[in-house]
Amino acid sequence: MSLHLPATIVFVALFLFVTWLGFVAARWRKADLNLLHEWGLGGRRFGTIVTWFLLGGDLYTAYTFIAVPALVFGKGAMGFFAVPYTILIYPILYLVFPRLWAIAHARGHVTAADFVRDHFGSRMLALAVALTGIVATMPYIALQLVGMEVVIGALGFPAGGLVGHLPLIIAFIILAAFTYTSGLRAPALIAIVKDMLIFVTVFAAIVLIPAKLGGYGAIFASVPQEKLILAPPEGASLGSYSAYATLALGSALALFLYPHSMTGILSASDGNVVRRNAALLAAYSFILGLIALLGYMAIAAGVDKDPAYAAGFTQYGPNFAVPALFLASFPSWFVGVAFASIAIGALVPAAIMSIACANLFTRNLYKEFLRPDCTEAQEATMAKIVSLVVKIGAVVFILAIPQAYAIQLQLLGGIWIIQLLPAILLGLYARSCNASALLIGWAAGLAIGTYMAGTQGFASSVYPLSAFGVTIPGYAALYSVLVNFALAIGLTPLFNRGLQPTGR
Repeated sequence: MSLHLPATIVFVALFLFVTWLGFVAARWRKADLNLLHEWGLGGRRFGTIVTWFLLGGDLYTAYTFIAVPALVFGKGAMGFFAVPYTILIYPILYLVFPRLWAIAHARGHVTAADFVRDHFGSRMLALAVALTGIVATMPYIALQLVGMEVVIGALGFPAGGLVGHLPLIIAFIILAAFTYTSGLRAPALIAIVKDMLIFVTVFAAIVLIPAKLGGYGAIFASVPQEKLILAPPEGASLGSYSAYATLALGSALALFLYPHSMTGILSASDGNVVRRNAALLAAYSFILGLIALLGYMAIAAGVDKDPAYAAGFTQYGPNFAVPALFLASFPSWFVGVAFASIAIGALVPAAIMSIACANLFTRNLYKEFLRPDCTEAQEATMAKIVSLVVKIGAVVFILAIPQAYAIQLQLLGGIWIIQLLPAILLGLYARSCNASALLIGWAAGLAIGTYMAGTQGFASSVYPLSAFGVTIPGYAALYSVLVNFALAIGLTPLFNRGLQPTGR
């Protein structure tokens, strides 16, 4: 593919603008960034609007913009599980997380592992929570690079080799610099620009592309019937129905357990901000549904059959569907706007994820086990250094490991992170739960979930569970966390026998 010069100029200009914003953010709501809660949580001072943009930029990433329509493009209706999944999230957010915010604010917690350590008095359980969060987040950061790499390649930059990866490396050096300088304030400020660009891009796409293709009726008529609906169950199997439902429910239960989601929540100024966002963030679910429709539009446009985009599909597979659709549908200057919104949509969550991992490492490994006497300034400095290391690790990860493998690891990320649900949920609502029982449940859930994914060759997170002669394909994360809950609750009376409940 040749370089699309007008698109590249617009892309670079917008990228430089958000870079400037990232450094300016250090003086926004100015405070002492040598304190971890100021650098890593924005001083817990973000109001409803900033939190809305921050959580939206945190949860709806570049890879979402690329991967959801790619799944619809390749697999059809199954890709729409992301829409009910994001609807289910917000009642959970409303009911559970204001309580966690209140406890964290009152007791100075910066991470979920801080809450677990304080509530259960268990260093090992807190360590398990911290390590799980870090490990599950690393491939998630790497996948933001995948989204960015796709749009950089679509602009016409060479793929592969050092030259091909150079724009990506430069982008993450810039990201590392303004995150080190400004902390969480940088992605919070940039998220406002990112979301505005995405709103413009999505609404232009849902109006102009259907008009060019003959309307929505023509688009749906051109999609093969098997991609418009879920395949009905056959024989003694619930088939795609149970897979769809469990993927939606399991993903909803897992999402706010990720460290970057938790960081966004704990940065809010009060519990009512969290509640308001539980209502207002549903607007993003509407946007996500529109984004998913881009997969059907790509089918109708026949971009995969166009020789001009053959190299892109060869290099990136279905992930190239949305960039090819935009290249085929918009003038070059607007393609630059659209691609910039996707690339900036990678920077925001990647920044928050690296900050969240740095918070976990600093508070729950470095300070807990290595330097319990460290000062607040030393704690903040260590977090800044770790955030750099995490970004470098993500870049090396994506350059050294095939993308398909990174995606498979991200599937495991959801299975791993959901194992924190019993410790968080029972810690909030069940005072008598035992830390050792929770630790055993956590280990069993990890082992069973990883085994289920392993039986599918780590190519899918849907496991065909057989029970009473019926096969129920379902999300391995949901099945494994049920085992986790059963062990944590069932073993608690055994471990608590003759002991006082340890929970606060």
